[in-house]
Amino acid sequence: MIVALEKVSKFFGAEEILTDITLKIEDRDRIGLIGANGAGKSTLLNLLTGELEATTGEVIFSKKTIGYLHQNAGLSSGNSILEEMRSVFSDVIAMGKKLEELYQKISDSHENEREYARLQTIFEQKEGYHIDVKINTVLNGMGFLGRDLSTPVDRLSGGEKTRLALAKLLLSEPDLLILDEPTNHLDFKTLEWLEDYLTAYKGAIVLVSHDRYFLDRCVTDICEIYKGKLTRYKGNYSKFVVLKAQQLEYLEKEYEKQQAEIASLKDYVARNRVRASTAKSAQSRQHILDTMEVMEKPSDYLKSIHLNFTYKTEPVKDVLQVSNLELKVKDKVLNPDVNLHVRKNDKIAIVGANGVGKTSLLKAILGSFPFEKGTVNWGGGVKKSYFEQETGNLHPEKTALNELWDRFPSMYEQELRRILGSLLLTGEDVYKQVGVLSGGEKAKLKFAIMMLEEGNVLILDEPTNHLDLPSKEVLDQALDAYSGTIIMVSHDRYLLNKVPTKIVEMKPGEMVVYDGKYDYYLEKHKETAAEPIEKKPEKANDFYRSKKDRAAQTKRKNDLRKTEEEIGRIEEEISILQGEIASPEIASDFEALKERCDCLEKLEQQLNTLYENWEALQEE
Repeated sequence: MIVALEKVSKFFGAEEILTDITLKIEDRDRIGLIGANGAGKSTLLNLLTGELEATTGEVIFSKKTIGYLHQNAGLSSGNSILEEMRSVFSDVIAMGKKLEELYQKISDSHENEREYARLQTIFEQKEGYHIDVKINTVLNGMGFLGRDLSTPVDRLSGGEKTRLALAKLLLSEPDLLILDEPTNHLDFKTLEWLEDYLTAYKGAIVLVSHDRYFLDRCVTDICEIYKGKLTRYKGNYSKFVVLKAQQLEYLEKEYEKQQAEIASLKDYVARNRVRASTAKSAQSRQHILDTMEVMEKPSDYLKSIHLNFTYKTEPVKDVLQVSNLELKVKDKVLNPDVNLHVRKNDKIAIVGANGVGKTSLLKAILGSFPFEKGTVNWGGGVKKSYFEQETGNLHPEKTALNELWDRFPSMYEQELRRILGSLLLTGEDVYKQVGVLSGGEKAKLKFAIMMLEEGNVLILDEPTNHLDLPSKEVLDQALDAYSGTIIMVSHDRYLLNKVPTKIVEMKPGEMVVYDGKYDYYLEKHKETAAEPIEKKPEKANDFYRSKKDRAAQTKRKNDLRKTEEEIGRIEEEISILQGEIASPEIASDFEALKERCDCLEKLEQQLNTLYENWEALQEE
């Protein structure tokens, strides 16, 4: 056991945030913590770390370490990237320096020899000879490959600081790793690396995330906080969705049964309380009513939005043809050559690296992004409806109701309020100005507009941003049920695994089509990465390659072969050295042992550099 909460409640003033929470975290637990905004997730995490004290109940800590990555984790000002990472191992680095000092004094006394042997054992247990390899492995995985490690932390962007703080926490390897929204600012490649890292992590993990795909890969239990109470479910997020639906179905039946019982008791009391012969019996039933714990209506559980996208007219078969489109902002070319063909009923998700022009492409096909080269041709009968990632198409000074009414003036107020109500914008919320709505409320307003527009082509740019988990589930189902055409950009891998019929990867000058969902796309990517490098088919306009091009290709292949040979040689030398270090003869000879350990560290550094070079050559 690492930490346990026993009947813990937490109040802030008179408001009770958490009620009677019992939770035990064991050594290898993988827990995903979910709940609506304001449900108390951060409060619970702070109780687990000891940053908050329970109002009632008990929080029991073992002597094991706990590491917590806050959403706005801080780094030490003035440090470089490498200094920040090496600070994690400050005690081990100090121990290495002490070993150096003792090594110089070994000839003076046997006491120095014993102290050197003791410290070296601890140093090896703490993997002191592998510090730089560990640092480079985590930094590379977190997207800092090729970055100058002497760069001051203060010069990093907000997203880079978040990634660096996460890398630092991973290197510290606490017994319990607590992560609050760790997937923010991470691209697909980094997310996949982090998921693999956490899957192999030796300690326990508690994480808060709205990334359903991430939860599916990383956790084995879901803890849900609802109205201050915590319920634990066995399984990942997808399993939780099934179990929760089954639980609600059961509770609905129990609720209806109880309501029928209540109605029967009330009827009996009403008919018999005034009759002398049955008054006592009526009083008994009234007592049952008075002491009965009335169940909450299950359908009130996290009331979710309702979405239904429909259209009235059918477009032609070829919905959209984009040919040789150049996407450029001022003098910067985002993508020199975009080609995309969309047919009726296609559900296409466009993915790709940041800055490749995904959002610009959506705006270009809608006519709001100017371009000089290429063509965009829509087929006949197309009616487009657009979900914009930003809120530029909304009017901040209008109320939510007027935003709809001005777009659809022939509709009655009652109809518009019904649509807004289905998206949980009710009561006084409809009279709020758009400018003061939350991100989630603005997203719901944009969905209301789309439902009323009845487009046969939905164009969506990051539609799950700002949505809570239940709303994301509803959106998945609505888009999956929609029979029209979808063109969307999204980083939500769970959505990408539910809705699209095609994944289109956008690269500079190339659009690669995968006829399947996200897992299929990921599988094909891994197959391509595992395949030996083959000569690509030559395009008609690439038939002739210059002498310079052929020479560069030959040099790259030779460099790759030499690097692989050097990696093999270094790995063999490391294996031999490790065998020598483990032998009793070398272990008893301090000078020989020190010499081989120094050599081992240098070889491992060389090997790490060679792997980086090999990766760079593969990507050329």
